[in-house]
Amino acid sequence: MKFPALATLTLALLGATASAYAEVPAKVMNGMLVGPNQMTLYTFDNDVAGSGKSVCNGPCATNWPPLMAADGEQPSGDFTVITRDDGKKQWAVKGKPLYYWVKDSKPGDATGDGVNKVWHAAKP
Repeated sequence: MKFPALATLTLALLGATASAYAEVPAKVMNGMLVGPNQMTLYTFDNDVAGSGKSVCNGPCATNWPPLMAADGEQPSGDFTVITRDDGKKQWAVKGKPLYYWVKDSKPGDATGDGVNKVWHAAKP
């Protein structure tokens, strides 16, 4: 090959470009954010946006399972990663941690929207 340095540079730039556009953990469906399983995601009014913390732990997290982030997943756009009390990672949108609702049974369900007036379907 005549230009091995050019080929190496091209591959390096392509790799950097791909990582700059990391895949987001949620998408929009019917005006709400849904997780990779297409189940509705929720935010909790008691979580302080931008605090990097979730106040939904223990029994709360049993009913409102967090949208977990795998090791190595990186923030992208409005999505950030916070550290839970147990040290595990959770996705947040615009600083608000994201959760599922245990009583939603299929994609499109949004039965957690408005629960106790503090849980809301997450919006983009």
